[in-house]
Amino acid sequence: MGLKKQNALMMVPVKSEKLDWEIKDDEVVQLIIKRDKLIDRIVRKLFYTPNKTVIDLDKMGSLVWKHIDGNRNVYELSQIVKAEFGEKAEPLNERLFTYINILKNNNFIKLIEG
Repeated sequence: MGLKKQNALMMVPVKSEKLDWEIKDDEVVQLIIKRDKLIDRIVRKLFYTPNKTVIDLDKMGSLVWKHIDGNRNVYELSQIVKAEFGEKAEPLNERLFTYINILKNNNFIKLIEG
């Protein structure tokens, strides 16, 4: 394992306080993105767009999201996923890195050094 991947495993994801989320009946996490900035309100008036966007995570993404607590690092999250999904999660690290990067790039989480 390269140094870059090793460092990524030690990073700790922290959820954005600006993002709402809830757990649906089927245990799937639903992220709720409010569209309440000035530009969003203007666009809503002009184009009748919704005031929020809802994203349903898949089962693996929901498991990871529920365990992001600002204390667990990416490695610890990978072990939780491995325990729950086993071989179905493979290639585990690549999938988890991609998922964490998507969350980070959309400002749903930030990464801090662990």
